[in-house]
Amino acid sequence: MMFIAAWATGCASLPANTTRVPSTAFNAPEATALGQLVQARRTQASARSDSGFHLLDSVDAAFTSRLALIEGAQRSLDLQYYAIHADASTEILLQRLRDAARRGVKVRLLLDDFNTVGQDAQVLLLQFEPNVEIRLFNPLTGSRASLMGRLLGSLHDVPRIQKRMHNKLFLADNALGIAGGRNLGDAYFGTAEKSNFVDLDVLAWGRIVRDMSASFDHYWNDELAYPVQTLLSPDDLALLRKKASEQAPAAADPSRVGVPQPAAAATLPATVTVTAGTTVTATVLPDVTVTAAQTKERPPMDLRRVPLTWAPARLLVDKPDKIGPEDDEAGASDTVVDGLLALMQQARQDILIISPYFVPGAQMMQTFAQARARGVRIRVLTNSLASNDAPAAHAGYARYRRDLLGLGIELYEMRANGQTAGGLSGSGSGSRGSWLGSSAGGSKAGASRASLHSKAVILDGRLAVIGSMNLDLRSKNLNSEVALLIRSAALSREATRLVEDTLAQGAYRVALADGKLLWRAPPGAGYADATDEPEAGTRLKLLVRLLGPLAPDEML
Repeated sequence: MMFIAAWATGCASLPANTTRVPSTAFNAPEATALGQLVQARRTQASARSDSGFHLLDSVDAAFTSRLALIEGAQRSLDLQYYAIHADASTEILLQRLRDAARRGVKVRLLLDDFNTVGQDAQVLLLQFEPNVEIRLFNPLTGSRASLMGRLLGSLHDVPRIQKRMHNKLFLADNALGIAGGRNLGDAYFGTAEKSNFVDLDVLAWGRIVRDMSASFDHYWNDELAYPVQTLLSPDDLALLRKKASEQAPAAADPSRVGVPQPAAAATLPATVTVTAGTTVTATVLPDVTVTAAQTKERPPMDLRRVPLTWAPARLLVDKPDKIGPEDDEAGASDTVVDGLLALMQQARQDILIISPYFVPGAQMMQTFAQARARGVRIRVLTNSLASNDAPAAHAGYARYRRDLLGLGIELYEMRANGQTAGGLSGSGSGSRGSWLGSSAGGSKAGASRASLHSKAVILDGRLAVIGSMNLDLRSKNLNSEVALLIRSAALSREATRLVEDTLAQGAYRVALADGKLLWRAPPGAGYADATDEPEAGTRLKLLVRLLGPLAPDEML
């Protein structure tokens, strides 16, 4: 009876989304310091391509690059995320966003509404800052106090709420941007106590960022993007305003530990001087000095010196109406995953797949079979049961394991051991550190569980696709996704090297021996082969076996 009452009271309808005011990205990036830096770096490199890229292959690079974009922004910061969690890492980033807004930068924050609940709803406090606007995509009805309450309040609308905006973009002045698989939170920056994600991003420069901004605008102005204030009750608004006012004095206090003050926009020069076409002689972005009292936070990445690969690129992005109320709104063969399958059909030598949640489905299996018939080598790195944070997804993947091996696909499952994952530094000179590398105050990676979260496909050693998509039916049919397609042998080699280091040090290779599954440890590894889901407990194995026959592929 209590369940029915809660459900009945929670079955509220969404308000009419008629008060949102359309807006678009800042359209003159060349007038900003970041835009001038892009042009200077391109001139310095004598690059023919108008887009540059830097692989963010460590937690340090992922965090400090975002700090650098916030610090360097003069006109706009546009963030699109599936989840922003309330913890120490995001407190630093959110404080920096507050500071940017207070110095006059326009901040637009677009969030999927599934996770803005409980403690994680505190990101909504930014709405009360000047120059900040927040919109929530595909919102749920019901209480924002807990996820269960919201789900109960949305039981009448399950077909819609199971479709989520999974895109991840971080854009500054429409000149530089970040795309990849990483949400914002301690677990994505290597500082969580219990479990950390192994993830991958790309820092993009130049023309491709305008495509990323256009995609952001498309979602921002969609009818499913609700201004946050239209979704909150008067009591919710009053409570948020009270919390915001309580935080305001602390946020303005420059003595706060771990929150360095931003570089003043006035210190950024208006022009860039380039001599002899090769040397950047002007200081485009200031160095940021971090005092001893602020060592909890890493200083921003130095964008003037970060290595860049200039290459042709395209943005692969789903349309917002993929998350519309009808199942048939997204056109056939018009999604990011469909685009990836089309690219795989053109592969001639090698396909390398990194997907934490890997549930191929019939169409993908057919694509794999056709590629193998052409003699294409296919390697897949995914989570083991022990490293997977979604046991239901692993149940779906397990259905396909034998068939994948039967096609001759090389199947690898990452270990959950955090110490192993924390040591994936790559061999040889030039390695820039591990996916779970060191972090401020000491990395938690070595003492915690590691879970693969990177999403990438590398084709024939020359095409790299890095983004938010998993190779599963949820990403194909339900969630919206975005990815960068970069045509670069150099960047593809760099990403491949990173993955191959993992295969050689921190992943089991799954094989069939006498008709039974066998998990083989890499040669010289400090751990042994296994004959049943390695490192996973009995209860977890039982749960997956129970889920296996029940959950449909499309929901995993």
